[in-house]
Amino acid sequence: MSNQFQAYQINKTETGQTCELKQLDDADLMDGDVTVKVEYSTLNYKDGLALTGKSGVVRTFPLTPGVDLAGTVLSSEHGNFSVGDQVVLNGFGVGEVHSGGYAQKARVKGDWLVQLPDGLDTRQAMAIGTAGYTAMLCVIALENHGIRPGDGDVLVTGASGGVGSVAVAILNKLGYRVVATTGRMEEKDYLNRLGAADVLKRSEFAAKARPLYKERWAGSIDVAGGNTLANVLSQVKYGGAVAACGLAESIELPTSVAPFILRGITLYGIDSVMVSLDKRGQAWGRLAQDLDLKLLDELSFDLDFADLPQAAEDILAGKIRGRAIVKIPD
Repeated sequence: MSNQFQAYQINKTETGQTCELKQLDDADLMDGDVTVKVEYSTLNYKDGLALTGKSGVVRTFPLTPGVDLAGTVLSSEHGNFSVGDQVVLNGFGVGEVHSGGYAQKARVKGDWLVQLPDGLDTRQAMAIGTAGYTAMLCVIALENHGIRPGDGDVLVTGASGGVGSVAVAILNKLGYRVVATTGRMEEKDYLNRLGAADVLKRSEFAAKARPLYKERWAGSIDVAGGNTLANVLSQVKYGGAVAACGLAESIELPTSVAPFILRGITLYGIDSVMVSLDKRGQAWGRLAQDLDLKLLDELSFDLDFADLPQAAEDILAGKIRGRAIVKIPD
């Protein structure tokens, strides 16, 4: 592979930041002990913030954004990886303080990489991406809590998005009865195809929550925070649990201790950025096993590398459904 490669690069200016598609060379790669030929990346909400400069996601300049990448090892000084290995990377500050997936090459630490499990290729890995891997971490948290399909409905908020879509599909395959919420009821058929038995309007969870409501959910996966999460907590059955992994609505949580001390529920915070490699490996192994890979075409769509700047605006405006797969040019 040539020493030169294409990459989006973000630079800081006096008035904010710029993002340009540039021709770089190997001297521009950051420190690391594994160099990867990036084959696919994806577009997450955090990537949208990074590309548009609407939040302080990027903290090192210049930097290539893209918090996800999947590809093939070109060179390695790390004992766990050899040339030709197929790998996936999510988190660890990639796309924020270390150059990430929107480039034909990336040099990273081998300690950040996970070898793709049998049954998944690099494109499928990015159809899943950080969103799907986070969804699997949430499902595992509910399972470890002891929630089983016979315990009742599991609620997934923000189900039209990347995390929610994959969570619905996984839970359905595992035998749970899934109820989904969305702000776009035109996506009801899509969510039904993924396995949602019922679809509710997001607005039903928008008002300020009372301390307790009628018990409805054995458990929940929440991407919203804010009033949505407060309402969900007040409706969880005795001994149930919520896995919270996002703040699409708000970072605030206007609730009380009532659901915790009167119903004994548990709120799990799900971190996908710095979680251990053991847990990452477990999640990716489970995805290969417990996600119906035939649904990936329903869950995802292809996004041209050149269209990333506009797509970043679209994801922040809530116009993107499911998972956007970014094919990195050869």
